[in-house]
Amino acid sequence: MEETISLKELFHILKKRLAMILVIAFGAAIVSAIISFFFMTPIYQSSTQILVNQKKQEGAMFQAGEVQTNIQLTNTYKVIIKSPVILDQVNEKLNLNMTAQSLTKKINVANEKDSQVISVTAEDKNPKVARDIANATADVFKGEVAKIMNVDNVTVLSKAEVAENLSPIKPRPMLNVAIVFVVGLMASVGLAFLLEYLDNTVKKEEDVESLLGLPVLGIVARMDEETLNVKSHATSSRKVRGQTIGS
Repeated sequence: MEETISLKELFHILKKRLAMILVIAFGAAIVSAIISFFFMTPIYQSSTQILVNQKKQEGAMFQAGEVQTNIQLTNTYKVIIKSPVILDQVNEKLNLNMTAQSLTKKINVANEKDSQVISVTAEDKNPKVARDIANATADVFKGEVAKIMNVDNVTVLSKAEVAENLSPIKPRPMLNVAIVFVVGLMASVGLAFLLEYLDNTVKKEEDVESLLGLPVLGIVARMDEETLNVKSHATSSRKVRGQTIGS
């Protein structure tokens, strides 16, 4: 016969192990807060934008095909921007003393679908360094792409700047704490049910019937030693003609 558990029993299990559940959940959240605020290095980001657009000669007619060509070129340019030929010059220009492979991990290049605008975003623990990397990458790319592709169709739309009261993009302590608290709460609830499942002690009459397959005929109540002594003394003492006889 399959064992079933009622909603009331579920709440009883949670109530019985509520202290453990709360300790684990809040403990995990506190540890997460300490790590996020005191041990994780804040990372800042800064972005610049590049426009891919062929410069027009005076009196030249606009052609829709050129726009489509420029859009297709953006995918090629995104690869070139993160290539060693560009990043080595950025590294040398800013005296970063890092390899092109290390520098490429700090740079993200993206563009919207069917857009001629490329965003170059740099990340660093120093917001000014992030700004300088983004701007230097855009400037070096603008100069080198004319040599590499033999075209002059790149314009820097906007320079990266360091905003006042700039907040780091990571870590996000409050979000980390909230996530860890929820995960800790779920894990501790799961642990509570697991401990209850592994607990084989008999707690009620139904457990005896389920375990032995026999009906319960009676229950022996548990009494403490003090209660037993009082009842024992009352039984051994009796009154005979107004006198108490007994031990």
